[in-house]
Amino acid sequence: MATGPADHRKPPQRSPPPRRLDTAALAIPLTESTSSTTVTDPNAIDVVVAGAGPTGSTLAADLLRRGLRVRVVDKAPHAFEGSRAKGIQPRTQEVLEDLGVLHEARAEGGPYPPAGLHLGPVTAPWKMQQRNRPTPDVPYPNILLLPQHRTDAILHRLLDRLGLGIEYGVALDGFEQDADGVTSTLSTGEQVRSRYLVGADGGSSAVRQAAGLGFPGETDDSDKTLIIDCTVDGLSRDKWHMWPRTSVGACPLPHSGQFQVMIRLKPGDTPNLDHDALTARFKALTGLGLRDITWTSTFRPNVRLVEHYRAGRVFLAGDAAHVHTPAGAQGLNTGVQDAYNLGWKLGQAIAGAPDGLLDTYETERLPIAARVLGKSSQLYQSLSDRRAGGLKRGDEERQLGLTYHGGPLAPADASTTRTLHVGDRAPDAPCAAHGTRRLFDIYRGPHFTLLAFGSEAAGVLPSLTWPTQGAELRRYAVRSGRGIDGDRITDDTGQLAGIYGVDGDALVLVRPDGYVGAIITADWASAFTAAVRAFTP
Repeated sequence: MATGPADHRKPPQRSPPPRRLDTAALAIPLTESTSSTTVTDPNAIDVVVAGAGPTGSTLAADLLRRGLRVRVVDKAPHAFEGSRAKGIQPRTQEVLEDLGVLHEARAEGGPYPPAGLHLGPVTAPWKMQQRNRPTPDVPYPNILLLPQHRTDAILHRLLDRLGLGIEYGVALDGFEQDADGVTSTLSTGEQVRSRYLVGADGGSSAVRQAAGLGFPGETDDSDKTLIIDCTVDGLSRDKWHMWPRTSVGACPLPHSGQFQVMIRLKPGDTPNLDHDALTARFKALTGLGLRDITWTSTFRPNVRLVEHYRAGRVFLAGDAAHVHTPAGAQGLNTGVQDAYNLGWKLGQAIAGAPDGLLDTYETERLPIAARVLGKSSQLYQSLSDRRAGGLKRGDEERQLGLTYHGGPLAPADASTTRTLHVGDRAPDAPCAAHGTRRLFDIYRGPHFTLLAFGSEAAGVLPSLTWPTQGAELRRYAVRSGRGIDGDRITDDTGQLAGIYGVDGDALVLVRPDGYVGAIITADWASAFTAAVRAFTP
């Protein structure tokens, strides 16, 4: 019986990566063509993305809506087929909403069920996480259960609507870069010239290896877990079933008859992914029948963090930059946040913003990845020790409280409001404007947003200078005063000003990735110019 997992195919053989050049431009004729190599027009591509998983697809979608020219290549012969990373955290749901696909994710996903601990003949209920009610500032407070292959499919449909096809079966064999761009060599023999290259190609990233970036950390080869997408006979679908004594779990996957089954092996056990062997092992451990297997994998806990997110014009994102244990559903979500942070910065840099803006990708995201790595490792160790705390999930896993405050784009001494620092997530809030009732509707899209609280701040909106290149700035007066072209937000409930902690006059600039970029309370024009200098052409 075929096992069929995408991650068990033998990777294509790669030729040694070309020597990387640090300076002198590559002398590649634009029309050069041979029987084995074609060189693309160097002006045709802005960004090549290696990897079509959630991270690479999110990045590609964000770049496309900025009008950039993108190619996505993936060494796999087809889209990923398994459930693997199945938890979509609240902050990632906000990203999906910004991209216009959250309604699809919520339709195809569902809430996480409560745990049911099988202790002999008794199944004890266990509440893994608090179910939170939506609030005006946090519309999606709970994790969404969505198998990874559905997340991929949703993002791939978005790319298709944006006019981009993923090039499957195409590996990146190496690259060379210079002061003006990157020349990537593909397994097809084609050489692609682009302004930038992004490796979102997983933990064994070919881009990271070709860039020569270290990936320190550890892999525990003695700790293995079998993951199986299948049907389980006689098992209710209202619980995430766990057998603590045998280290087995079965999570029902929404809108299907399948479970994601996890079997943690004992040290020294040899993984056997033969379907009959898996069925027999599960029967021996739980007494239940297992059938209709559609995907299998062997997981080993990796805890690694790349030394640098950037090497010249080459960037890493997602698992190519950091790998985690599965505990706490952090890996996929952190990768999507990487892409969301990088996309607008690449767009601005291509439009002429200072190159230093791209350096902030590493300085903002690497500390976040390090923190998430520590949290997921802590949870995984608790599970290994069979401590109840390993099953608990709280606010930190939701990723709503992650902040860039104190980083290069959010100085620690920047102005604040009663509730917000520069670098914090910009919360949602009820409001009335052009038929919408939410701030998130106003933020949706690849633009910057400037909110003016109070009549004095609103009065300066028309005079503030913003370049015509790059992302546009949308300006809104809040509560009173006049806006640009009649743009005005009515805080008809008073909650907007309260959530944003503004009592008097203030300008609040929101970055395209939904974080506060500036808070200005005086010297409007000069302070605004100084605040946006790092963002704009």
